[in-house]
Amino acid sequence: MTSPEIAEEVLDDLDLLRARDPRGLLPAVAGAGAQVRETSRLTDEANFSRVTDGGRPRGLIIVARREGAVAASVLRALLGPSSPVTVDVVPGPALPVWAGPSDIAVVVTRTGEGSYAVGPAYEAARRGVSVVGVGAEDAPLHAACASARAPYVALPRTRVRHTTLWSLLTPMLRLATDLGLLAAGVADPDEVAAALDQVAEECGPARESFVNPAKTLALELLDALPVIAAEGPLAGAAATRIADQLATLAGLPATGFRLPDQRVAACAVLGGPLAPHEEDDFFRDRADDPGRRLRLLTIRDREAGGHGGAGEREPRSAGEAMQQVLRTAAAHNVPVSGLAEHGDPDRFPRLPGVARQLAVADFTAVYLALVLDTERALGS
Repeated sequence: MTSPEIAEEVLDDLDLLRARDPRGLLPAVAGAGAQVRETSRLTDEANFSRVTDGGRPRGLIIVARREGAVAASVLRALLGPSSPVTVDVVPGPALPVWAGPSDIAVVVTRTGEGSYAVGPAYEAARRGVSVVGVGAEDAPLHAACASARAPYVALPRTRVRHTTLWSLLTPMLRLATDLGLLAAGVADPDEVAAALDQVAEECGPARESFVNPAKTLALELLDALPVIAAEGPLAGAAATRIADQLATLAGLPATGFRLPDQRVAACAVLGGPLAPHEEDDFFRDRADDPGRRLRLLTIRDREAGGHGGAGEREPRSAGEAMQQVLRTAAAHNVPVSGLAEHGDPDRFPRLPGVARQLAVADFTAVYLALVLDTERALGS
């Protein structure tokens, strides 16, 4: 296992970071704000009025995998249980049997290739379902949308794999806003881009580890087994993304729990056999500790909602469940890291706030990958 001292030397050596990053993950993550602005302009050019002029659909069918599926879960969480339309996320290549002319199918993929994306676009057109496509320019999906006279957001082929979340989410947010499903201003691309730009400044490679929230978190997770506690559905969508990035880029397994419904399981893990023993000295030198230790990673969403059942004995709100999880971690000497809680997180609106969290997590996963040299190993 890489020692924290060596890891910190790697993180603060710009030339070494560059040498270990053949795909350019760090520049791609740092450019997330620019990605939002460019994709917003490309979405304008796609002209969604061809599908939105018909009014509100019965449902949105989002055909997506990996980053696209995470983007869809963020949209669904923002719409919430009071959404006037259903939002179904399917992996393709088949559409749901009930899909019909009163629905809109949104096919979202970085490449615009593959049967899971192209097949549903042709099938939707055949069944009279309105189609919106998002993918690489001049891809097979682009041709499928063109044949159906459907809008298509043509992304540059320079997009880097594992860093395209905002390219896929931005058109979905615009579509939901144009359909009146999201209030104007909730998904303002300029506010989201500004939040992402701020994180890029705070977490960029030129900032040293002791003043860099992402590098600090990477060092904390270096010898950890992360347990992610997410406060509500929107934080839960972010947790899915974070766990996937940690596993895919750094090979680090992470367990996620969405609160309040998974509160009991989260507390059981934090107080279970992998937790430190009672006789452990929390302040001891951990350099010689064998294996990994549990570390709680919290993702907060203070707009996650209140009680689901007033007067019941068990905690019913996400906030109360989070407090119980934190108490359990403290009782069992499990260290805690709060994601993107530096500065004044409460001053950000809800979507820019989760954008900050996702951006810090993306930087963290990339830094871990570069410390462990997994990127250069994959590129060889």
